[in-house]
Amino acid sequence: MENTAISHPLLADLDERAQLVLRVLIERHLEAGEAIGSRTLARSPVLDLSPASIRNVMADLEALGLLYAPHTSAGRLPTELGLRLFVNGLMEAREIDAERDKAVVFSGLASDQTASPNDLLDRASSLLRSLRGCASVVVAPTSREPIKHIEFVPLASDQALVVLVRSSGQVENRVIPIPRGLPSDALTRANAYCAHRMQTHTLPDALARIREDLSAQRAELDALTAELVQAGIAVSQDPQNTAPLFVVRGASQLLDDVKAMEDLERVRHLMDALETRETLLKLLNEAESADGVQIFIGSDTQLFGLSGCSMILAPSRGEGSALVGMVGVIGPLHMNYGRVVPVVDYTAQLVSRLMGSRPQETEA
Repeated sequence: MENTAISHPLLADLDERAQLVLRVLIERHLEAGEAIGSRTLARSPVLDLSPASIRNVMADLEALGLLYAPHTSAGRLPTELGLRLFVNGLMEAREIDAERDKAVVFSGLASDQTASPNDLLDRASSLLRSLRGCASVVVAPTSREPIKHIEFVPLASDQALVVLVRSSGQVENRVIPIPRGLPSDALTRANAYCAHRMQTHTLPDALARIREDLSAQRAELDALTAELVQAGIAVSQDPQNTAPLFVVRGASQLLDDVKAMEDLERVRHLMDALETRETLLKLLNEAESADGVQIFIGSDTQLFGLSGCSMILAPSRGEGSALVGMVGVIGPLHMNYGRVVPVVDYTAQLVSRLMGSRPQETEA
């Protein structure tokens, strides 16, 4: 599994013993679903500490805001900050459980290597739904049709119309602002470049290709004209201008661990927010530009802070590292990250592999 996050700076303030106690306590908590006391930790084979010594360390961790004591128990639970430190630098993958889940994902996805990107993502979503207590999430552009024609038409001194014709004949029009100082022949040169380089590509692939050309200095475009071409393609794949494929499966599984009416209300709030899509799409846009798995815990976002849930999300990419879509899960704040994270990561990578971007990947 790839490194999924950047280590939290607070980890540097914890000595090795404190880190070990925090890791073992959170692992035991995620397995048992309850507060963990010092006597339970003292029985761990990896901790050679007395209950008294462990209590002292736990008190220090509580003072740092990493643990808290629920009023009904003498044990301790991790706070959201404690969970964040755990997933950022202390978590060890649960390889036995994860490998079993990976095998299921592989058999479910690799059986048809000719499936379309959306079909692969849809199938991946169904497979991830099998993770206990989690709902699966998939997001992708609704249309993966190649572009047949792109043209920039002047509208005013500060605006241009972008006309996109897809292979099916579907026509899309977007208005974009023209950069200040744009040469008078810029639209003509932009049209010539797109006619030569952009046909038969999807929008994400087209955007990736022009950026590659500019980076390698293969595009005979000045900076402002290049900015115009990129803006024309980017605005056409903006979520506000398109209706992306967005599917949540197994949302009812989030109710499995509900123990109180207030928990039920939080989950209902989450489901209502998911139906509006707006908040979650902002979250997905943030993950789109990231490498590897992204883990959003509780109050990392307004959505999950109010619901008591977390989200694990990973991008899948096709040729040229163009985004194919994103797969992931939504689960309880105290889900088994050590098992779930490597499975989401593997699923996204397998979709990428089947799309041809990661031929080096092997089956579970």
